[in-house]
Amino acid sequence: MTLIDDRPHSHGAGSTGSPAERFTSRNPEDFAQPSGRDEDWRFTPIRALRPLFEAFEPTTRITGDVEAPDEVSWSILPRSDERVGRASQPADRVSALAWAGAPQAFVLQIPAGAQIAAPVLVHGTVEPGQAYEHMVIEAGAGSRATVVVDYAGAATVAENVEIIVGDGAALTFVSLQDWALGAVHLSAHDACLGRDATLKHVVVNLGGELVRLSTTVRYDAPGGQVELLGVSFAGPKQHFESRLYIDHSMPQCASNVLYKNALLGDTSRTVWIGDVRIRPAATGTNTYEMNRNLLLSPGARADSVPNLEIETGEIAGAGHASATGRFDDLQLFYLQSRGIDAEQAQRLVIRGFFADVVARIGLPDLQQRIMTAIEARLGFAAAEPELETTS
Repeated sequence: MTLIDDRPHSHGAGSTGSPAERFTSRNPEDFAQPSGRDEDWRFTPIRALRPLFEAFEPTTRITGDVEAPDEVSWSILPRSDERVGRASQPADRVSALAWAGAPQAFVLQIPAGAQIAAPVLVHGTVEPGQAYEHMVIEAGAGSRATVVVDYAGAATVAENVEIIVGDGAALTFVSLQDWALGAVHLSAHDACLGRDATLKHVVVNLGGELVRLSTTVRYDAPGGQVELLGVSFAGPKQHFESRLYIDHSMPQCASNVLYKNALLGDTSRTVWIGDVRIRPAATGTNTYEMNRNLLLSPGARADSVPNLEIETGEIAGAGHASATGRFDDLQLFYLQSRGIDAEQAQRLVIRGFFADVVARIGLPDLQQRIMTAIEARLGFAAAEPELETTS
């Protein structure tokens, strides 16, 4: 629901930290300047983001190429095009500024009924500077497809991504942040699911100085199912933040969340916020969210805040869990006592930590790239290979 008010707002929070009703607007002036006292920004390094809190003239833009079969159409469209804006509902000042400031939109459409076997690959690269970006990914009714968006380069980017999954469609959408050091990326993902639609939404954070992704899921009809997966490896001076808001407003819908973060370095930081709202009409809802964090250095910090707001007793199930722990020396000792050297034992423990979430991505080449990249950061392997076009 979009509330209309002519006063500047910041998101007020209830006792659990979850807002009673979410304010959204495409007008940046409807949002107050963020501060560290606001619930939505209290974990974020505000000082590093101040240039994004005011409108700017873009000095760079994301460029790249698309690898897709002929059935898939894509184009660069003016933001005034009717295909843009059907799902986007900015919930913070940066997202609203990106909506107002993006000069155009990248729109990729999977036609109704299409069965796309190979993943559609979108390679995005950006030169240093500041940019507003807007993307629309639409899966037509009854279609099946996987879309991987692979970000690289070094810049400051404020972005909105719309994900529209038509009736009976099944879409896997992967957002891979492999930025260079120094990059800042704030992105709002708005997903809308039709009747009996299925979405697998995957976020992988490997690079960048500050990456904050806010994902919102809405159900437009009964029967929708969403799986939200996240993998982050934060090194020194890296801040990776994931904010989820799942709005169950339709009956017989499901959501399942699994995010895992590993942190290496005294200044590494991850934040995970999982808000799930089950409205009175959302009978038969089945939802569960899990966040786990592995601290590999004494000074690493992981914040995890799961929230559930349930407004009907007629649900199939609802729950959440969060765990943060340090590297288990007992596991290393157990492996080493059986003849496995220390380096290999560490590799096995970290692989085991990420194994279940990475395996659920469903793209073997990408799964291998993720694990190779993490092991390279730990000094176990060479740099990761390029993502192949076959799964």
